Amino acid sequence: MFKSKIKLLLQKILGYENYLYAFAIFTVKRLKSNQHEKEFFYFLNLVPNNGVILDIGANIGVMTTALAMKMDKAVIYAFEPMPNNFKVINRVQKHFKLSNIKAFNIGLGEENGELKMVLPIINNVKMQGLSHVVKENDNSDWNKGEYFTVPIKKLDDIDELKNIEKIVAIKIDVENFEYYVFRGGSELLKKHKPIIYVELWTNEMRDVCLNYLRGFGYIIKVFNGTELELFTNQADTNFFCIA
Repeated sequence: MFKSKIKLLLQKILGYENYLYAFAIFTVKRLKSNQHEKEFFYFLNLVPNNGVILDIGANIGVMTTALAMKMDKAVIYAFEPMPNNFKVINRVQKHFKLSNIKAFNIGLGEENGELKMVLPIINNVKMQGLSHVVKENDNSDWNKGEYFTVPIKKLDDIDELKNIEKIVAIKIDVENFEYYVFRGGSELLKKHKPIIYVELWTNEMRDVCLNYLRGFGYIIKVFNGTELELFTNQADTNFFCIA
């Protein structure tokens, strides 16, 4: 509750977009000291410093920036449909003087068109980290807030990716929509077999998503604190998918 009050105060004083920008800069600078991100940095050490890396669900660009800093010889393609978040990604990129980020203000899914998304507002606080595709007939606070209609494309139909020589890795966090993104990128997965670092909710869609990736020859692993081990239904939400 205290954190929510602080967020609300900062959003009012700075304005929402400036708050996001300040929060992004602060988070990037303290990322390495965040014990909750040990898995992400393990992922970084697995990824070669070349080719193209996709950041799907880039949010305000914190992980995008970390990828671009570490992988200075790679190009990071960041996908973020929410307009405020997308503006912040560009501001953060300029702040850190990064030239290896290409940002796209679109969502990804299994077909081309539009989707309705929501920026949840809980106790008057805009929760940018929880933005997601609207779930029909869900009246929970998580599904209420500021609504947006965003463009959506299949990964396989992104012109900028069609002639890429090698996509080496994907980081994806799209709030329970991951399966549909992978469905729209089946040809890309077949061709490149990138290392995938994915956050999945513990529900029926998790198994659907992981089984879909297994169909492309992926082995699913989790981080046990020091190394990767085979996923055998441990209580994890972050997964390393390696073909």
